[in-house]
Amino acid sequence: MKKTTGPIIKLYKSEKILLTLVVLFFIASLVVTVFSNAKLSSSNIEVERLKSKIEKQENVNLSLSMQVDELASLSNIQSVAESYGLSYNNDNIIVIK
Repeated sequence: MKKTTGPIIKLYKSEKILLTLVVLFFIASLVVTVFSNAKLSSSNIEVERLKSKIEKQENVNLSLSMQVDELASLSNIQSVAESYGLSYNNDNIIVIK
C-alpha cells in the first residue's frame, strides 16, 4: 500500500521571504510588548517608592511644624525669658499709633 500525503504546497522565493518577514515581525512585536510591559512595571515600582518617600517627608514636615508652633508659643517664650532672668514689664511696652 502506498501512503498518501496531503497536497504539497510549493512556495515561490518571494512568498518565502514574505512569510519569513511576517514571522519575524510577529516575534519582534511579542518581544517589544514584553519589554514595554517590563519597563512599565519598573516605572510603577519607582512611582510607588517615590510616593512612599514623599509621604514620609510630609510626616516629618508636619512634625517639625508642630515643634515650631510649640516653641513659638507665648508660654514657652516667657519661660525661656524667665530662665535668662528677663521679666515681663508692661510699663516698658510702647504702643505706636
